[in-house]
Amino acid sequence: MRLLLIRHGQTPSNVLGSLDTATPGPGLTELGEQQAAAVPDALRDENIQGIYVSRLLRTQLTAQPLSDARAIDAAVLAGVHEIEAGDLEGRTDTESVKAYIAPVIEWGSGRLDARIPGGHDGHEFFGRYDAAVAEVAAAHDDTAVIFSHGAAIRAWVGARALNVSGEFTLKHPLDNTGIAILEGDAGRGWNLISWAGAPIGGEQLADAAAADPTGEALE
Repeated sequence: MRLLLIRHGQTPSNVLGSLDTATPGPGLTELGEQQAAAVPDALRDENIQGIYVSRLLRTQLTAQPLSDARAIDAAVLAGVHEIEAGDLEGRTDTESVKAYIAPVIEWGSGRLDARIPGGHDGHEFFGRYDAAVAEVAAAHDDTAVIFSHGAAIRAWVGARALNVSGEFTLKHPLDNTGIAILEGDAGRGWNLISWAGAPIGGEQLADAAAADPTGEALE
């Protein structure tokens, strides 16, 4: 099958550079709404069978234009929410961002015991995300879209795509409504076909001034 992982549209927390992972989370900025509105046309050639969102409001709002255009109800999918920030929730300082990202980098190297302060380790994250993707793959034989989150998409693709590494996804940004396209299945594995870090509607929908720790490339 063909799996499209799309990051949600811009939120006020993205602009501020805040580690915001709690449920239900913020809505979209005006730019985020424009990014979401551009999704249906950008995916006009895709034979979409299912649309899925996380439990966080920002993915649901981002999916709505596509859901309306295709007359497909977006289903809330357990497991594809953002990597929880734990004790770092709501922080914007550089040290907290580093403390959040550092375990995710470790996971990409196979060291899944690394834990976000007050949060989860890699075993817990991949357990829930793998299960969610397997559920979608079992339900479709063509194309499905999952609206998810920056750090979560980058971590999962880096670990599960057979043809790229965790280093690839860390070094390539994933802006709001950036998209990763994979083909394969839960049994044989996945190959990354395309990684478009810019907004799916085009570079004009990017916000270069936003401090976005879960979407920026790491040097």
